[in-house]
Amino acid sequence: MIMDQVRFIAPEISLLCFALFIILLDLFIEQKKVLPIIAVMGALVSLVLVIMLWGGQSADAFSRMIAIDQFGLFFKLLILTSVILVIMASHRYVLKFAKFQGEYYALLMLSAIGLMLLVSSINLISIFVSLELSSISLYVLVSFLKDKQSSEAGLKYLILGAVASAILLYGMALVFGMTGNTCLTCIAEYIRGMPADNLAGTPALLVGLVLLLTGFGFKIASVPFQMWVPDVYEGAPTPITAYLSVASKAAGFAVTARVFMTAFGMPAWLHNDWAMIIAVLAAVTMTAGNLVAIVQTNIKRLFGYSSIAQAGYLMVGLAAMGVASQSDSVVRSGLMFFLLSYTLTNLGAFIAIIAISNNINSDRIDDYSGMAKRSPMLAIALTICLVSLTGLPPTAGLIAKIYIFSGAVDQGLLWLVIIAVINSCISAYYYFKIVKVMWMGEPIRPEKVTSSWPEWVALSLCCVAVVVMGVIPGAFISLTQAAAKMFGL
Repeated sequence: MIMDQVRFIAPEISLLCFALFIILLDLFIEQKKVLPIIAVMGALVSLVLVIMLWGGQSADAFSRMIAIDQFGLFFKLLILTSVILVIMASHRYVLKFAKFQGEYYALLMLSAIGLMLLVSSINLISIFVSLELSSISLYVLVSFLKDKQSSEAGLKYLILGAVASAILLYGMALVFGMTGNTCLTCIAEYIRGMPADNLAGTPALLVGLVLLLTGFGFKIASVPFQMWVPDVYEGAPTPITAYLSVASKAAGFAVTARVFMTAFGMPAWLHNDWAMIIAVLAAVTMTAGNLVAIVQTNIKRLFGYSSIAQAGYLMVGLAAMGVASQSDSVVRSGLMFFLLSYTLTNLGAFIAIIAISNNINSDRIDDYSGMAKRSPMLAIALTICLVSLTGLPPTAGLIAKIYIFSGAVDQGLLWLVIIAVINSCISAYYYFKIVKVMWMGEPIRPEKVTSSWPEWVALSLCCVAVVVMGVIPGAFISLTQAAAKMFGL
């Protein structure tokens, strides 16, 4: 019976095999150029296996530990796409730690395995194990440059991540202690069977819910659990910063949505309460992220605070999901479309930053002065991504914000959408500050800024996708709607 279920985790198993093969191969070859090729092949094989599972009947496996549904498969596709693009963007960057390329690619793939299991987990135990598998790999990757700044970032991420894991585990323990179950659907059944007065008078269960929200809040970089973001983003290798900002965040939102909608989706007063908590946190998160981003002079720190602000916009979707009925898949698909748009846009921006930084050896925004004259194509690509992050046409960012904000308005969260729109206007200032420096500033040096062909391919794919999603979003919306309908196994 268990062997029949192994096919459901075939994408993760294949990725693990490739990661182990890279580690072994790295011991015997001197030409390391083959390692990223094998890493991309491994991610592509896993991607194909995920596509083969798409469209099948929803099921659970391994004693209701893992769900196989379109919701989880959608996020696996997103994570694997991020891995492929990050590996391609790392083509020249890995020369900074040339002796450890095998470990770099293997750890990146191992973290992806943890995230892929996380988005499909429907049991508190498998959720925690998957989360730690991805986190431990990321702790190492953040400090991979081994300089003072990178080591400090890795240590801060490790300590704060351990605290967040402890809080999350304590919340899980309280929920298990009060319900006697770790399976999300079993917890939901237990809560539905409790009298309303008994549930309201069970503070331990409610405290457990708050602690779960705190633990996941660290993963998605929500205020007040965002203190690790700017330092970690600045100190980590830039490709890992890109990976953290998209794949890790997407998985965090996926597991948060699954846990709260599945286990705590009923009764109505309960999901309305946690939805309002998330709505308030969303307003504070987007406001804090945007206001602090204005004064940043380092582009990686700026994108760190931008990531916090974007988490606030995504939390608008989470809050709307909490208020909406269980059968309403439109709000869920809006959140998923926003995550798809944000992933491609932010990866595109970071790939351009990687290509530029490899040439100028600086992350200061002032050093991007005159970049349009030194590399017009890179400047155009970065501008497209910044326009999309602002939420302007003709890019995916506009459609994503309209989609997620309209869903929130339909659920009675007009006040939150007004705050989000004001924050989008604020964000335009610091995004277009970069655009102004690139296009209107004078070059600091006359040398041309070049990039490798893998970087160009990855950047081109991101930019084309961002524009296509903004002009003809129908196919992408259909994809997210199909995934959202299969949610909540």
